Amino acid sequence: MVISRKIRKVMRSRPTVEGAGVHLRRAIGASEINEFDPFLLLDDFRSDNPKCYLKGFPWHPHRGIETITYVLRGKVEHGDSLENRGVIAEGDVQWMTAGSGIIHQEMPKGDDSGHMGGFQLWANLPASHKMMDPRYRGLTAGQIPVVSAGNGVTVRIISGEINGTKGPVTDIVTDPEYLDVSLDAGSQFIHPTKADHTVFAYVIEGEGYFCEERNPFTYQMQGENYFDMERRSIIVSNSLVSFDKGYQVTVSTENKPVRFLLISGKPIGEPVAWYGPIVMNTREELRVAFDEYSKGTFIKYRGKG
Repeated sequence: MVISRKIRKVMRSRPTVEGAGVHLRRAIGASEINEFDPFLLLDDFRSDNPKCYLKGFPWHPHRGIETITYVLRGKVEHGDSLENRGVIAEGDVQWMTAGSGIIHQEMPKGDDSGHMGGFQLWANLPASHKMMDPRYRGLTAGQIPVVSAGNGVTVRIISGEINGTKGPVTDIVTDPEYLDVSLDAGSQFIHPTKADHTVFAYVIEGEGYFCEERNPFTYQMQGENYFDMERRSIIVSNSLVSFDKGYQVTVSTENKPVRFLLISGKPIGEPVAWYGPIVMNTREELRVAFDEYSKGTFIKYRGKG
């Protein structure tokens, strides 16, 4: 018998301001540091007001992590200390491994109607890889496969595998899976997961059931009560679903479609010392990193990424 993952917790993403004044919603942050290993942060930066995103994320450092930027609408101009320059456009992904250190900027520009939309995920690196050479992978929308995973189910595969089709991002130490899943009304999606991996879903739009039993009272709810109390178990947009252990995830819909990110990865199980854009294992390593940044010795690798 295959054990389907039950829901451990549901949380609403919270409004916050980052960078030089970017208004966004944070689904995972420092307060959940021990819950989503190896993932540290998930930000939802969708907006239809240019004043809320145009100031962007000017030049800043990263060390010890990977940042994954996925754009749904608009574009993000970027540059980094590996001499990469370009634009992350609609449907594109930037998978950046900061490793020993990188300095970069990300400046959202929106589309012609002023809409901007996307997500940034931070994945931790184990101690053995924190000082690896940084690398950059820019993936265009056309490089990301789109497959059918059943009647009314469509999946964009950034990393991972669906029905024998693999995403373009491979050779990542935490063995991540990053899927963009869309279900029509009246559809079901059953997806196998590795039993020891951390697994969560973030609802982009629509609503659906994220457990086989459709019972919201078996897990902890945080924040406002956003459930339809007649149907009870419907989970709606801007909600993050954290799953218990198991071998598969089951998601279904009734009268409305749903679109969500399904993300998983192998836990690292190491101490986390985190301040701002740098994540190490000890406070001393953090002190060294910021001291190097102030002295101009932060960058260890200047080859082309």
